[in-house]
Amino acid sequence: MAPHPQRLHVTKRSWPLARPFVISRGRKITADVVVAELHDGDSQGRGECVPYPHYGESIDSVFEALEAMKSAVFSGLNRESLQQAMPPGAARNALDAAFWDIEAKRAYCSAAELAGLGALKPVTTAYTLSLDTPERMGEAAAAHRARPLLKLKLTGDGDLERVRAVRRNAPVSRLIVDTNEGWTPRHFAELSPAFAELGVELIEQPLPASDDEALAELPHLIPVCADESCHTAADLDRLAGKYDVINIKLDKTGGLTAALVLAEEAKKRGFGIMVGCMIGTSLAMAPAMLVAQQASVVDLDAPLLLAADRNQGLRYDGSLVYPPDPKLWG
Repeated sequence: MAPHPQRLHVTKRSWPLARPFVISRGRKITADVVVAELHDGDSQGRGECVPYPHYGESIDSVFEALEAMKSAVFSGLNRESLQQAMPPGAARNALDAAFWDIEAKRAYCSAAELAGLGALKPVTTAYTLSLDTPERMGEAAAAHRARPLLKLKLTGDGDLERVRAVRRNAPVSRLIVDTNEGWTPRHFAELSPAFAELGVELIEQPLPASDDEALAELPHLIPVCADESCHTAADLDRLAGKYDVINIKLDKTGGLTAALVLAEEAKKRGFGIMVGCMIGTSLAMAPAMLVAQQASVVDLDAPLLLAADRNQGLRYDGSLVYPPDPKLWG
């Protein structure tokens, strides 16, 4: 039995970005996060989430959803019962991560050991280049040409020039692209052959999640990854034939617990695994490091985009990300 009473404390905070982050549907200058902290008198655990307006979430709505869980937490809610007590999404992710963290501290072991994974290994993350003109994306690629994997934010018209500029300036980097639902079937059909020649290895969410049926009919010269189209394991059956890879983000699944289930079910169905993130601090990235151990593509670069990260944040050696210090999480 967990020690009682257990108390939940909820906070919100904005972290400035080093420079504006631009994708096909908007621009960010801060990472706006909500943190759930659990205390039982002896141990504490915390988890961070990033509410996403595209999914109907806001800082205030997620904050209020977590505040509403205080009495349930005090009455004995645990990580298992949480999965039914809250729907998938950012709010459940923060509380799920806090449960993992406090359970690990009570058990005097790591969250990875609790999950049956053993010691975590460092992983190589993609580094994301914001959507911009071809010239500016080329300049950004030149500045990061030593990174082994670059992720390009795209939008539709002009994307071939963007990718060409990046390839010229980062000739040996592996490339993946993400349109955030910004393409039409025409863009996909016209750009895929050229992108394949330029060495692009993955196309992430090319079409809107609500209108992606064309992907079942179009040839996949490059593997196609579902992001906005895939939130939880319940989505997998309808993705068959349209996508080759799924992007697992804890803010979509509603936490590490559901993310591990999604990864297992996806592998059974033959999907490749990518692990991604919203723009948050190292505290949000840390639980995703457990999923990253089984991913072929890792995109956990958000702390590199911040003006400053948390104390005891994840250690990045170039694009190599090391497992979290227990002082941070897990």
